[in-house]
Amino acid sequence: MTTLMMILGIVVFVVGLLFSIAWHELGHLSTAKLFGIRVPQYMVGFGPTIFSRKKGDTEYGIKAIPLGGYIRMIGMFPPGADGKLEARSTSPWRGMIEDAREAAFEELEPGDEKRLFYTRKPWKRVIVMFAGPFMNLILAVAIFLGVLMTFGYNEQTTTVSKVSDCVISQSENRATCEKGDKAAPAKAAGLEPGDKIVAFNGKAVDDWSTLQGTIRDTIGPATITVERDGVRKDLKADLIRNQVSKTDGEGGYVEGQYVYAGFLGFTPATGIVQQSFGDSVSRMGDMMENGVEALIALPSKIPALWDAAFGDGERAQDSPMGVVGAARVGGEVFTLDIPPENQIAMMLFLVAGFNLSLFLFNMLPLLPLDGGHIAGALWESVRRHFARLFKRPDPGPFDVAKLMPVAYVVAGIFVCFTLLVLVADVVNPVKIS
Repeated sequence: MTTLMMILGIVVFVVGLLFSIAWHELGHLSTAKLFGIRVPQYMVGFGPTIFSRKKGDTEYGIKAIPLGGYIRMIGMFPPGADGKLEARSTSPWRGMIEDAREAAFEELEPGDEKRLFYTRKPWKRVIVMFAGPFMNLILAVAIFLGVLMTFGYNEQTTTVSKVSDCVISQSENRATCEKGDKAAPAKAAGLEPGDKIVAFNGKAVDDWSTLQGTIRDTIGPATITVERDGVRKDLKADLIRNQVSKTDGEGGYVEGQYVYAGFLGFTPATGIVQQSFGDSVSRMGDMMENGVEALIALPSKIPALWDAAFGDGERAQDSPMGVVGAARVGGEVFTLDIPPENQIAMMLFLVAGFNLSLFLFNMLPLLPLDGGHIAGALWESVRRHFARLFKRPDPGPFDVAKLMPVAYVVAGIFVCFTLLVLVADVVNPVKIS
């Protein structure tokens, strides 16, 4: 049964992946057609074609390898300086440029002269290239907000899970009391596991982050209002100053860093908490910020990833994952001994996270990514604006094809990184903690 659920989880993730890719390419396709650009192909996947059907002047299809997708637009790059495809050269760099230019004019048909991508104004080309990643962002936001506002988010709550017996400095890293340790204020006040703290010194609290901050700001007598067996009860506690772990401001802790603050002495329970729209938007902002930071930190994680793939290094929980690793996690989600609604929520979060990563990654201003084409169109707009401002001749379209050697280098780096992640995902995968 476990194997069957594992396979089901992988299949569900792959379906979500294919939908995400198709959704991304739909953004490019719809805006390209809106601006009159001819699109001969719309494909989900790479490699051999499994299924295709032509409608209008576009062939729609699915390919065998679900690791991406593409649309083909006529005239992605402008012709050479003479208005034609430039002559071949023995230079390998020139060969790359002209190969790309030639591919941009494949399947050229009569009347396409007015349907070429490069002939559109820069702002239209920016919209066409931005539309794909933007569709992933829309999908990520919709899923995140939907899950957070309807199902909720697993977080620490104001319900008591465990009450400390004594006061122990956090840096001592011990769990048992020793002779001479003072009784924890929570224990002395009569706080019990299962109590839900609803107010602190008469002020209502409904989230752990607020309660944690209030406790740490308090040293001395305090009134704690708890809900126990449906009845509210006031407990008197005398909070003391103690060494505790430094917080990140959101209820979590910073490992290895300590501060002195007010101490009550209990462990909060975790649970699924439904989020308001405002809280959901705030969490989305945090996820976006974390995503950007993770993307910036990606190069620094390569040595540890290499060690995990080819050495005896431990695979970190925040280690980069590829499609294979994400699919494996998706399979593990469906094998967890948790309610089905929790499994569905986790799977949706996984798909949403994948879409958020697609958006951020594709916005990098590097060819062959969408962000590279956006940067090229913006640079063309700047050049033409300055030409008009200083009454100089129109410099014409920016020849993005000349950047193809750089694009091949970038693509080569991406391929090597993808293979490294693939090996790590197979031999030392990230597992659900």
